[in-house]
Amino acid sequence: MTATSLFILQHEKAEPAGIFEEVARTRGISSTVVPLFETHEVPPVTSTHLLVLGGSMSVNDGARYPFIDQEKRLIRSWIAKGRPVLGICLGAQMIAAACGGEISPCRKEIGWVPLEVIDIAVLPGVPRSFMAFQLHGETFSLPAGADLVCRGKEVPHQALAVGSALGLQFHLEPTEQMIRLWLSEFHPGEQSRILQDTARYLAGSHRLCRIVCDRFFQAAPRGFCWRCP
Repeated sequence: MTATSLFILQHEKAEPAGIFEEVARTRGISSTVVPLFETHEVPPVTSTHLLVLGGSMSVNDGARYPFIDQEKRLIRSWIAKGRPVLGICLGAQMIAAACGGEISPCRKEIGWVPLEVIDIAVLPGVPRSFMAFQLHGETFSLPAGADLVCRGKEVPHQALAVGSALGLQFHLEPTEQMIRLWLSEFHPGEQSRILQDTARYLAGSHRLCRIVCDRFFQAAPRGFCWRCP
């Protein structure tokens, strides 16, 4: 049996894999991190599992960031082969766009937001409602063949599953240090409010992240489907 290994596409220095990489390390799963903010291109992938992280750029900025089109092609090829893909924030939008969805501006979500799971088959063990950290100003439409997994009040499309790919618009992976860095240029009052919520909700977010990791890392390297039992 092929050993599980993780290929991480990181778009910005300030947005590492956080808890995802920590869980991989504790389980003896090797990780290869590609700093796209330095390499500007996607190299050949030899790992069994693909993690696409967030970033401040838009999926629509392909002319400025050539690696975006490379990522979309990679995601399409992995879905076609049933290889496990997980996308976070920008990574979720990348999955949607790779499958024919549109990415467009939405009401900005910053901080902790209540969400609802509407397709529990994709995320068994995750509670029906939970608080998730958000930092985005764009959203995705559902491409043909995709299922909506999580829904929000202000931004309805919060997670999608399409074959072997799962995209989460929200962040389950950040540590407190990561969140403090992301908020460093915000107004002090907003920083204080969000950090108070962080003290309340971060541990729960990490528990949910580990549940997602259980499903992701246990997925077969080929022929996988997020909605299949």
